[in-house]
Amino acid sequence: MDNLTGIPAGNVDVLHVSFNSWTQKRKVPTLGTNAGAEKLPFQDWHHFKEAFTPELVAKAAKGSKRELLRCADPFGGSGTTALTCQFLGVEPVTIEVNPYLADLIEAKLCTYDSDDLVRSLGQILRRVHFAKPSLKRFATLPPTFIESHNKERWIFNKPVAYQIAAYLDAIDALPDQSHRRFFRIQMGGMLVNVSNVVINGKGRRYRRNWVSRFISSHEFDTLFCERSQKAILEVHTHRLRKEQRYTLIRGDCRKATAEIGQIDGAIFSPPYPNSFDYTDVYNVELWVLGYLSGAPDNRVLRESTLCSHVQIKRAYPLAPKGSKQLAWALKRLESARNDLWSPWIPEMVGGYFHDMKLVLEGLYSQLASEGEAWAVVGDSQYAGVPVPTAEILAELAPTVGYKVVNIEAFRSMRASAQQGGQEELDETLIVLRKR
Repeated sequence: MDNLTGIPAGNVDVLHVSFNSWTQKRKVPTLGTNAGAEKLPFQDWHHFKEAFTPELVAKAAKGSKRELLRCADPFGGSGTTALTCQFLGVEPVTIEVNPYLADLIEAKLCTYDSDDLVRSLGQILRRVHFAKPSLKRFATLPPTFIESHNKERWIFNKPVAYQIAAYLDAIDALPDQSHRRFFRIQMGGMLVNVSNVVINGKGRRYRRNWVSRFISSHEFDTLFCERSQKAILEVHTHRLRKEQRYTLIRGDCRKATAEIGQIDGAIFSPPYPNSFDYTDVYNVELWVLGYLSGAPDNRVLRESTLCSHVQIKRAYPLAPKGSKQLAWALKRLESARNDLWSPWIPEMVGGYFHDMKLVLEGLYSQLASEGEAWAVVGDSQYAGVPVPTAEILAELAPTVGYKVVNIEAFRSMRASAQQGGQEELDETLIVLRKR
């Protein structure tokens, strides 16, 4: 466990911003995703199509048998669990291995003086106005990132790259670390908007007519200013959350979960065993913002993630014992190996449930008596072979010591082409309780 960060609680009795004030009691189509629901403050800092809703966290806090005073999320992601917990008066502890997402989470959880943020924004804009930027800071980027005469495709036109460099130089000059992180996140959330690519769950693709795409310096400046001003207003409006403390652990949840300290519950959604490399989804931000400085950094990060994809060659751990459903799925996948788009899919699926059992064991060791783990999980399918994630975890959980309290279908997801086409796959809430 490394890079442990905590913020002390305030001692002043204040009128707190409630959970309902934040959500405005909006209606959500399903608790399993924000898609189709009205956007909430903080959610535009980086778009997360598949993030589960704050309303699910509130439901877990209300419905858990044990009072929720300290709650964990081993897959921090966009920070939904941690931020919601602060509004509910629950102390959050969250783990995130992706350094960009870890900064996004901490930028949301931090307390700020909004007047100081406004002054910092002014300093950034003045520095950019007088800047003579260079592209030296991008020297280690992969060759397809910035326009060049000897390339057929690139993610950023050269004038845009100079604008990004000028802003990042100005942000780096701010004396306050939390302000540097805040404005770096605002920049990160707009990078794809000013690029020649779009991002989806399977990575990135080039926009239509990207060759003729042009972003003026005025458009760039306006976008950064508007994003930053909106975020500062959200920070100011919601600064008096009931719980100010938080713990953020930057690292591999398979190792760090067992060291988070005692918790009353856990609410999370792990990557699904769908062979999407989620590192690819944030590849642009990781490189441009300087979190990665070379191919070795990229590989180390990918190897620190859950075994949920086959995009890198790695040694997959053996599948755990204790689930007939998993054994049957692996047997069928092995028989269908020649029909799979990757021959390593059986090993990946087995490794995924090995990793998930590690996380469940770590949480179990830290949960107080009758503490609960609420997990939103997704099924998968390869060559017509279903991988029923919730059912498999329901069989593995008792081998760790949990009682399976509830299994509730949330929604159906359309299968990707890699998974065999249009057939619907279940997304499910599973609730486990420490005996």
